[in-house]
Amino acid sequence: MAANLRALAARCTFAVVDKGRSLSDELPQQIAKIDIKDKGLLQELCYGVLRHLPELEYDVRDFIKKPFTGKQRVGHFLLLVGIYQIKYTRIPDHAAFNETVSACKPLKCDHLKGVINGVLRNFQRQQSQLIKDETQADISKLPAAVAFNHPSWFIKKLQGAYPESWQDILNANMHRPPMWIRVNALHHSLDEYLSLLAEAKIEHSLIDEKSSAIRLTEAVDVNKLPGFALGWASVQDGAAQQAAYLLDCQPGDNVLDCCAAPGGKTCHILEHSPKINAMTAIDIEAARLERVQENLQRLNLQAKVIAGDALTPETWWDGQLYDRILLDAPCSATGVIRRHPDIKWLRKNEDITVLTELQQDIMKNIWSLLKPGGTLLYATCSVLPEENSEQVQRFLHDNSDAEHIAITDNTNDIGWQILPNDNSMDGFYYAKIIKKS
Repeated sequence: MAANLRALAARCTFAVVDKGRSLSDELPQQIAKIDIKDKGLLQELCYGVLRHLPELEYDVRDFIKKPFTGKQRVGHFLLLVGIYQIKYTRIPDHAAFNETVSACKPLKCDHLKGVINGVLRNFQRQQSQLIKDETQADISKLPAAVAFNHPSWFIKKLQGAYPESWQDILNANMHRPPMWIRVNALHHSLDEYLSLLAEAKIEHSLIDEKSSAIRLTEAVDVNKLPGFALGWASVQDGAAQQAAYLLDCQPGDNVLDCCAAPGGKTCHILEHSPKINAMTAIDIEAARLERVQENLQRLNLQAKVIAGDALTPETWWDGQLYDRILLDAPCSATGVIRRHPDIKWLRKNEDITVLTELQQDIMKNIWSLLKPGGTLLYATCSVLPEENSEQVQRFLHDNSDAEHIAITDNTNDIGWQILPNDNSMDGFYYAKIIKKS
């Protein structure tokens, strides 16, 4: 018997929101239960519910007498899956009703069939007026989380950090990200690969000539990219592609990629700077290093891959100082919410202080592995100043041998903060620090 997609979507979103599971971990387990042709719809339902979670919960508040709790809790997420279909997909309403109600059986909540059917039909009957009311409502009268589909603590942080553009960031997070690729310079020049894309009729734009990052007009299966299996190109967001250029490795350099998994930046550095002496890639999670090895193998590149903790370099370091270090630090990942909407509900306000202390400790430990005159490139996929410019300022204050090198044209900027949708890129931060000789 075929698995019910709505049941799987309900289980998946329930696991993320109520159990704190990562969507990246949970979704593949559910995808494994279905025909590959249904993968897109299951992803759409899960991502959609997580993107619009507060709004969907607000939509059903008047249709149920009391919240579903305990063993019935998964039924609450099934209800949200149903509302999302009616509100945001082209699935015919009758199909959304039938499939959603049928999902009660595999979820072992048959007793909720009548309630869920009633709520969906009531919402469908009143949908036009409800959407009109939400659209016309004074946004200040709605709870902030509902109005912007983000947690209130995060909205407040953005308002403080970006008083002129915080709404733009939130709006960008609600849209699907474009697909970016990078060209492996060991195989083709940029112009050569652009010609191959044109021959394959894959529409694209060259957004950033310095990094040669290519944005596709529409996402495609990677196997349709010319020479993907041969290592001619890789999928990597335009913001992440800046790392290899900013690190500026020179021939003969000994290079460390710290917190390297899944290895996109490791591979890009090797492609961009093939004459370096050695590349070491470390990550604390051995399981994630499998992805690094897979990427290196596909691209036919060589690196020393180590499962190691950046806080304790004495347990893995070979004693050879590094000329260049990329520290892609553990962070809140608040710059990639459009790719990973579960981050909105997994991350908590209190996590930020813990992360900033971890980042500072890692920077201090890794700094000791850098040669005098060497370069540390600090990077996060966060938009929060506590993890970015304020973090770097603190490090500079505490380390007299550290010198900040401006990346942007504004030399007063501490690092380079890329916000979500700047040139269609993810939110990202870079700061370049030189160790004085």
